[in-house]
Amino acid sequence: MDLQLKDKVIIVTGGARGIGKGIALVLAKEGATVAIVSRTETENLKTLAEIEAAGGKGFQVVAELSNPEASQQAVDAVVAEFGRIDGLVNNAGENDGVGLQNGNYEKFMQSMHKNLVHYYMMAHYAVPHLIKTQGSIVNISSKTADTGQGGTSAYAASNGGRNALTREWAVELLSHNIRVNAVVVAECYTPLYERWIQTLDNPEEKLKEITSKIPLGNRMTTTEELGNTVAFLLSSVSSHTTGQLIYVDGGYVHLDRAIS
Repeated sequence: MDLQLKDKVIIVTGGARGIGKGIALVLAKEGATVAIVSRTETENLKTLAEIEAAGGKGFQVVAELSNPEASQQAVDAVVAEFGRIDGLVNNAGENDGVGLQNGNYEKFMQSMHKNLVHYYMMAHYAVPHLIKTQGSIVNISSKTADTGQGGTSAYAASNGGRNALTREWAVELLSHNIRVNAVVVAECYTPLYERWIQTLDNPEEKLKEITSKIPLGNRMTTTEELGNTVAFLLSSVSSHTTGQLIYVDGGYVHLDRAIS
């Protein structure tokens, strides 16, 4: 199936590593021009080299998106380079463990800026350009908004916000024919996930326990699988899909895990 993404300019925040990198590589393989927005230039350039080695086209913007002003700078840089934006993938963020009992106002608000506020800011500045191209937005979200996790109030709240904004923007942008959807992630092994699991006692045992609870195949979702769904949602092939929260999670959230 031709996803009709060739030469489309798509921004991927946090596109230099983990889930964002997986998304960026899939989009590049589909012929899109991928604009990576991430805070670390060395990681940006490394992923950019992989994109170009695979025959794709890429661009990178160094931005600390927890700074509200960085979103406008990032969008402006992409438009200055290509003159257009056809898609936005809001992905950057991390489960930073700011809980109810171990947090405070400052930590909570910092986490909201790290995980939610820039979703709004990136979309706010990208929308005038997406109106011109009738582009699409995909927000990456997490199961924590549905299931809770414990000890991560700010991240769970951010993901609840991501889900709500997905549906709110889908309504607001209907008249512009801009579709907005979310991909909800449960368990995906990334460098950030690796760093977290290594902080636990008996990490290998814990990892085995986690994967045993994923109904489909008792394995984690790959970044490529997430990227494939994102590419479909960005594509005009999914032209009548908007306001949806798509769970790419091997059935983790909605299936009875006892069946596995």
